[in-house]
Amino acid sequence: MPIPEREPLLAARAVVKRFGQVQALQGADFTAYAGEVVALIGDNGAGKSTLVNVLSGVVAPDGGEITIDGVPVSFDGPMAAQRHGVETVYQDLSLAPHLDAAANLYLGRELFRGGLLRPFHVLDRPAMRKAAVQAFAELGVTLLDVDAPIGSLSGGQRQSVAVARAVAFADKVIFMDEPTAALGVVQRGRVLDTVRRVRDRGVSVVLISHNMPEVLSVADRVEVLRLGRRVASFTAADTSIEELVGAMTGSLDEQRSA
Repeated sequence: MPIPEREPLLAARAVVKRFGQVQALQGADFTAYAGEVVALIGDNGAGKSTLVNVLSGVVAPDGGEITIDGVPVSFDGPMAAQRHGVETVYQDLSLAPHLDAAANLYLGRELFRGGLLRPFHVLDRPAMRKAAVQAFAELGVTLLDVDAPIGSLSGGQRQSVAVARAVAFADKVIFMDEPTAALGVVQRGRVLDTVRRVRDRGVSVVLISHNMPEVLSVADRVEVLRLGRRVASFTAADTSIEELVGAMTGSLDEQRSA
């Protein structure tokens, strides 16, 4: 008896998005499963950023369907996606450099102390700090000083804080846009270790990257976009950089049809 396919944690089917006369997505498909790192790759203009923006609620699609755990969903903004357990770590990280790690972890979602005289108007800094320290420890994130302004930390540490913030509030999917692009070798390795720990918590990590060796070192699957469509899907262990590049450029299709 065949083993039934797993239900995707998140799925996009035939998603269409236009910007004026430009059709950025032309019926794009995408799937992400629980407890995996799936890389989303493609040349510039392939539609990666647009697809991520649709799936994270930044822009509304013009057509197609998005499901979470098999249930159709519609996002009217990033907060709606967040309520469904979807978070995004962008390249600029969106951190406040003058605030410490705990304050950044809860930025926009601060914890407040209750009280009869001033209910919900006093920040509960001890609770936020305690939760932040625990979150960093669970992800293996090492900060020399958790109370130091984010701006004083290394690039890898700032990236790890941004990931920890996403993990603290996402129980479904985390999109990570070029998470190691500006990092050195050692810091890059630490961030990728954090990505693996997130995956091991049962969350789906979607990695958008142009770094093919890095993709193959951390991803479980690779999905390829070209001209606004998904054109290939690979198991990372069974593919190569040459095959991925061939799918991105279209030369793989030419070889198969020859």
